[in-house]
Amino acid sequence: MDISVVVPLYNEEESIAELHEWIKRVMDTNGFSYEIIFVNDGSTDQSWDVIERLSKTHTEVHGIKFRRNYGKSPALYHGFERAQGDVVITMDADLQDSPDEIPELYNMIKVDGYDLVSGFKMNRRKGDPLSKTIPTKLFNATTRMVSGIHNLHDFNCGLKAYRKDVVKHIEVYGEMHRFIPYLAKNAGFNKIGEKPVRHQARQHGVSKFMGWNRFVNGYLDLISLWFIGSFGMKPMHMFGFIGTVMFIIGFIAVICVGAAKLIALYNNQPHALVTDSPYFYISLTTMILGTQLFVAGFTGDLISRNSQERNKYQVEKEI
Repeated sequence: MDISVVVPLYNEEESIAELHEWIKRVMDTNGFSYEIIFVNDGSTDQSWDVIERLSKTHTEVHGIKFRRNYGKSPALYHGFERAQGDVVITMDADLQDSPDEIPELYNMIKVDGYDLVSGFKMNRRKGDPLSKTIPTKLFNATTRMVSGIHNLHDFNCGLKAYRKDVVKHIEVYGEMHRFIPYLAKNAGFNKIGEKPVRHQARQHGVSKFMGWNRFVNGYLDLISLWFIGSFGMKPMHMFGFIGTVMFIIGFIAVICVGAAKLIALYNNQPHALVTDSPYFYISLTTMILGTQLFVAGFTGDLISRNSQERNKYQVEKEI
């Protein structure tokens, strides 16, 4: 199969049929073999009914229905897990991503040899600077700096193309869909490109965009991803190092406090009890914290961050 199109959606009943028809027209015109995987992320409208109707008359349509709303990352995770195409295309269901971009995205993967190509919506409609424009620019600039992927301008664009190997070797969970290029890079897929794409106006419903909220959550997710990428399989290297340094500093401080007491005794100088010095308690606290951090690093090494329950979601139905 040439292409798998993965479409995560939440309450987009008005757009699904039109999006399917648009994708079908592009695929048939270019002679691609394909499948469309709609992942219904707990929609409360009639989105699943639309998907079921389409699947009865179009064999290329597949569907996954979550019992409740989990978020875009779990939806992509399940879509990636079931995708069979040599190239996997992701796009949003609100008709703002144009399926007309698919042939060129496909060629950039198959012909130009990219592992991942991310869309860049250059003509994105400007919104409120405080809720959209400024948070988006800060988010993308911070992500470029931390990830080291300096050639991407729009990490959060839903329109992306992947080599099949990429989606089968990365794990998208939590809210990590914003950082899939970073996840791919950490997995060893380094040929990451960008393609300017058209940004369509939303025709139905309302945007799920939350400006500053997305920026704050994205910032926290980026820190988590950086830590996991750097120390996820070796937490002892971070916690153990900091814990050891703190313990040594606290131990030296205790020695200094005790030495000062002995010197005062030897010289028959007035002196207070060791326990009367605040430095004694600060030193002990530093040693205790250092020990706790060391133990945390050791425990983290044993757990090695892997949880078998992390990517288990309640799928109600599947077509």
